[in-house]
This record gives sequence, structure tokens and C-alpha cells, in this order.
Amino acid sequence: MTPKLFTTLKTYTRAEFGSDLFAGITVALVALPLSIAIAIASGAAPAVGFVTAIVAGFLISALGGSRVQIGGPTGAFIVVVAGVIATHGYDGLVAATFLAGIVLIIAGLFRAGQLVRHVPEAVINGFTIGIGVIIGTSQLADLFGLPGPFPADFVEKIPALIAALPELNPASLSIGLATMVLIVLLRRVFPRLPGLIVAVALTSAVVALFDLPVETIRSRFGELPQSLPAPHLPELSFATLRELLPSALVIAFLAGVESLLSAMVADRMIGGHHRSNAELMAQGWANIGSSLFGGLPATGAIARTATNVRAGGKTPVAGIVHAVTLLAIMMLAAPLAGYLALPALSGLLLLTAWNMSEPHRWGEYLRGRRSDLVLLLITLVLTVITDLTVAIGTGIALGLALRLSRRNADDPNWTPRDK
Repeated sequence: MTPKLFTTLKTYTRAEFGSDLFAGITVALVALPLSIAIAIASGAAPAVGFVTAIVAGFLISALGGSRVQIGGPTGAFIVVVAGVIATHGYDGLVAATFLAGIVLIIAGLFRAGQLVRHVPEAVINGFTIGIGVIIGTSQLADLFGLPGPFPADFVEKIPALIAALPELNPASLSIGLATMVLIVLLRRVFPRLPGLIVAVALTSAVVALFDLPVETIRSRFGELPQSLPAPHLPELSFATLRELLPSALVIAFLAGVESLLSAMVADRMIGGHHRSNAELMAQGWANIGSSLFGGLPATGAIARTATNVRAGGKTPVAGIVHAVTLLAIMMLAAPLAGYLALPALSGLLLLTAWNMSEPHRWGEYLRGRRSDLVLLLITLVLTVITDLTVAIGTGIALGLALRLSRRNADDPNWTPRDK
């Protein structure tokens, strides 16, 4: 379970540092607007997204089992985080994140890193698409500039959004759509450029220069802090443990699955092989570290990891540079981040939700086994209309039943009991 950083530093070269430095700065510029947008969408203050990307991002790279994994807050957690905050408050989320970190460390110690391959792919795809649907609908109010608040429940939210459409703000919608178009164009024309921050910065600059009636981070949340908060342990009691354990287990499950899936994607991109148990341990320490600073749950981020590889990242040093760069931005340029327009961040998250759902694979799902498609749809629907705990539990149980049936398992020899 030795971290990859310790292995790679034995033969580290100046050329590798040059590549890691450029990649780390590039990923930091991509992570900046994403981390803030994810925090806002989760119902938290924008600053905690910053904090999570810095603290958890550093620990995941320093202690992880992948050469190029980049960690931080991700879209997959938005639904869980929002639910925990709504039920237990932000302090409850911090405590649940701390507990999830402990669960992940225990999982790493018991070498549970290989178990992710037993989670049915249809379940993963189903709740990922479901999360994308929830994230997308959660961003429509800011994209359209509609006055809130709106119900958190998906079934109640859609009619409320439709009823509020007459109050649509054309300036907000224009900024959001322009941001989305710019992101797509920059990705295609300049794939190595950190197009996310460029697009969001350009449209936010238009809002500031022309004094458009569009909400910004500063107008809604005030100034961003220019330093990390002092670390402190969350308050935990036996009653709190019992109350928050289900949420902590869901956070740990998502963090473990997403980080290991991201590491496997990275392996294919670089032709390497990650250390799954070291990765789980790193996720555990990262979530504990994030919670100590009042941050969000964190995991390996597939999109940012892929950006790191495309930008030339070679070793975990790139991820450490990414965290240090974000800290420098916080200390030196946090006031500028306050000018970021909320519709621009909504447009960014809408594209993130679309990409999470992997629309290029929908045809593959339709052509696959009918039972897998049904399992995917059940998980998707349960994710959207109930919660992830129910969706994941039901999906895994049904997936295991399907796997047993495909093995042509003999019918159990049940003997009815006398009553």
C-alpha cells in the first residue's frame, strides 16, 4: 500500500517536473470554477469547494495509489451533500465526511480495493445518469435567473420551475448559454487550454463590464476568504454516530467507487497500473483532512484526472502542484473569484451533468442485455425520485441476483417449516 509518490520520486527527473508543473497549473485552473460551482450546487458556501480542492487534492495525490489521479469535490456528491445538509445541517455533513474517511481507511486496511469490480456496471451507470439529471435540474433556476427558493424534491421542483418561467431573466440565460458554447468551442479548438476558467472568466467579465442584472458569487455570498480556516475536530457523540452512519457509508461508497473507476480510466490513458488499496487509504485521509478544515467530501475526479494526463502530468507531483496553485489563487486572487457569474457556473455544471451521463454510450446500453438495461433504469429512477441510499442498495441487490441467475445456480432446496 505504498503511495505512488514515494515510488516515482526515486527516479524523478527535471523533465518530469517541468511536465508536472505545467499540468498541475492547468488542472488548477480547471478545478477552480468547478470546485466553487459544486459547493454552491450542494447548498454549501463557495469557499468550502476551494478548501476541499486544496486539502483533499493535496492528500489524494500525496498518498494515493495512482500516478496521475486528481482529487477534490465532484458532481457525484452534490445530491448526497445537499441531502445531508438539508437533514443534519452543515456540521452534520462535516461529521459524516469524517466518518466516511475512517470507513475508507478501514476498507483499505482490509484490502477491499478489488471489490469495486463486483458492483454491477449497470448500477454505476444508472445512478451516474440519475445524478446528472438531478444536477442539471438543480442548475436551471440560476441559469434562467429565477427567484427562489425551489423545492429540493425532483417531482416538486419541475412544476415549480415551470410556474416561475414568466420571471425568466434574459441576461442570466444569455450568460449561461454563452458560457456553455464557449466551453464546447474551446475544448474542440484548443483542447490543451483550460477552457472552463477561460469561458467562465470571459462571460463573468461581460457581466461586470456592462453591469448586467446577473447574480455573482459576491452578490449572493459575499467576499471569499483569502486563507484556509483553522482545522478542528467535528463534534461526535454516540447519538451522532448512529444518526450519521448511513450517510457516511454512502459517502464512503461513492468516494471509493468513483476514485477507483477514475484510477482505472487513468491506467488506460497512461498504460499504468494503480494500487487500489493505497488509493482507498488516500481517499480516507483526504476526507478526514477535508472535514477537519470544514470541507466537502472528496474523491478522484475523472474529468480533472483526464485533463492532467492530456496536459502532460507524469507523477503525483502534478496533483500536489494543482493543490498548491489553488492555495496561491485563494491567497492572492480570491476577491476576483467573487465576480464569477452564477449563470456561468450553472452552464458549466449543466455540461458537467451532460458529460457524466455519457450520452455516447446510450446506444450501447440499448443494444446490451435487456436485464442490464432494466437494472440501469431502475437505479436511475430510484436515484432521481428517492435517494442514493435506496438506489444503490436496490441496484446492488438486484445486480447480485442477476449475476447468480446467469451462473445457472441450482434452486435452493427449501423445506417448508411446520406451523
